[in-house]
Amino acid sequence: MIERKITYKLLRALSDSPVVLLHGARQTGKSTLIKHLTGSRYPAKYLTFDDAAILSAAKNNPVDFLQAYSGKLAIDEVQKVPEIFPAIKSVVDKNRKAGRFILTGSSNVLLLPKISESLAGRIEILNLFPFSQSELTGTEKNFIDEIFKKKYPLPNIQATGNDLIKRIITGGFPEMLKRKSRERQSAWFNSYITTILQLDVRDISNIEKLSEMPNLLKLFASRAGTTLNFAEFSRSSAIPQTTLKRYTALFEAVFMIHLLPAWSGNLSKRLIKAPKLYLSDTGLLSHLTAFDADKQKHEPMLWGRVLENFVLLELLKQASWSRQLLSLYHFRTTSGQEVDFVVERNDGALVGVEVKASADININAFKHLKVLAEETGKRFLRGIVFYTGKEPIPFAKNLLALPVDVLW
Repeated sequence: MIERKITYKLLRALSDSPVVLLHGARQTGKSTLIKHLTGSRYPAKYLTFDDAAILSAAKNNPVDFLQAYSGKLAIDEVQKVPEIFPAIKSVVDKNRKAGRFILTGSSNVLLLPKISESLAGRIEILNLFPFSQSELTGTEKNFIDEIFKKKYPLPNIQATGNDLIKRIITGGFPEMLKRKSRERQSAWFNSYITTILQLDVRDISNIEKLSEMPNLLKLFASRAGTTLNFAEFSRSSAIPQTTLKRYTALFEAVFMIHLLPAWSGNLSKRLIKAPKLYLSDTGLLSHLTAFDADKQKHEPMLWGRVLENFVLLELLKQASWSRQLLSLYHFRTTSGQEVDFVVERNDGALVGVEVKASADININAFKHLKVLAEETGKRFLRGIVFYTGKEPIPFAKNLLALPVDVLW
């Protein structure tokens, strides 16, 4: 079993929080991780709402269902019984014991108000992403932590070239590690998308016209790495904006897309500016866009967006288990100058990150990072440009060009 790096953070949460929810996309390994922990390092009774009988009993009378279990309880796919959350609140309020409930879910409860409100102040929520490249290689260091050190020494690595394309196309779902041919990977992704739409979306919304959603997901994939413009998306898909916004929220709720908010020194402005759209896995993105090594050579715009999506996901995954409090944004000035990602630590320190799908690099690649540095002053710690070359190169004291491979 590949060690999941979020395990430490999960055990820490269980040490003082009454309820811990591990959520994330379907098939990321949540059940495997929870079964492993509750069977040894954190003993608890394991139940899954994928079991029809258990599901029926919990829906029939959630309060009596929970009261039948006296010890610690791990409940898998908890989003299938929304009625269970008020019952969990009642149990916790009577006995606020740390680690009483370990929950997993394939829907984001933060986007489901009735559920999140019932456990406010009682629950800690962690996100399990598909495998990161550093988990797959067994790398101990966490790049996103390293770049916030006062001094960041140039790493000594050897870039792997074509191996990068393979990593991107495979993505991070555990099932993809078993499927070596593109044909078998595509068959799995087709089934995966159908399952998400038929099961998970229906679990959280009585939505009609599900037949429109696969085409919309393909449209999202073709726009990965761009600002989410509902008016333009509505024209492209012939779907009304109100419906489109609802579908977008559903895709986000089942972890198929990730919306990256805009960074601004003014907190209120962050809520106004449009987010950028990304997919939750580059294997899924490659499947939906038919991206492969040939398109890398002949469709540079697509290659650039896929690589940008890949880097973002690696940073998000590492941030999810970092012992620092980190948030990711994108940056855009009113005059159109952009920085792909801004990583912000809770003390206000910033690292800017650009992604270039080129093996060559020069000082011009840092011009927007310099704008970010001027905008943020002492808060700006350093700027990094990821590229597909082999050498880490310092362009200034706080401006570095790094091979993408540094991430793992």
